[in-house]
Amino acid sequence: MQKSRASAESDTQRIEAFSDGVFAIAITLLILEIRVPQLNSTEGTTNTLSLASALFVLWPSYFAYIFSFVVIGIFWVNHHYVFQLYERSDQVFKLFNLLFLMCISFLPFPTAVVARCITDAQQLQTVVVLYALVLFLSVLTWLLIWLYASRNHRLLNRNLDGRFIAYLTRMYILTSVLYFLALVLSLWNGIAGLVLCVGLTLLYTLPPKKPVYRSGA
Repeated sequence: MQKSRASAESDTQRIEAFSDGVFAIAITLLILEIRVPQLNSTEGTTNTLSLASALFVLWPSYFAYIFSFVVIGIFWVNHHYVFQLYERSDQVFKLFNLLFLMCISFLPFPTAVVARCITDAQQLQTVVVLYALVLFLSVLTWLLIWLYASRNHRLLNRNLDGRFIAYLTRMYILTSVLYFLALVLSLWNGIAGLVLCVGLTLLYTLPPKKPVYRSGA
């Protein structure tokens, strides 16, 4: 029994370690979109004013980098948090986790699109819709993982309190609904959709609720 439990813990740790690697690569790729600006030089000297201007012009890249860094960072923190609740894994759980990681690893692409096109008024709505769609798919796959793992304590710690599990389920469903609303809103108004996406992201920087276990556990 102890050997089986140790094997299960090792399995979830391997999944978490692999996931950490994907998070690390995705968050590192974000910086590649910020490049040193090309400057015009006069007689071998660099115009410092033009450098300042060129650096300022890169503000969309800074915004996209910071926003996506925070998004991926929040997902990583919460991924670590929820994996403390999983006691076992199975094939379906691993596949759902891979689907979630696929969404995370795709985030550098819409980040690059935001950095290059957000200042174009004609393309703004498309830019925000793309980013909001990827965020929604990320939280949706997160929800699928949780619903599968938490059903009848399938993969969760057996001592977790049922009310705590129900609380997390409501929170994850609400998160999916809110990001879906952000996606729908961005189809109507790009700026409003972007504001909602940023607001939701900042909201989830708040620390999660401490796990609650049944009395005597």
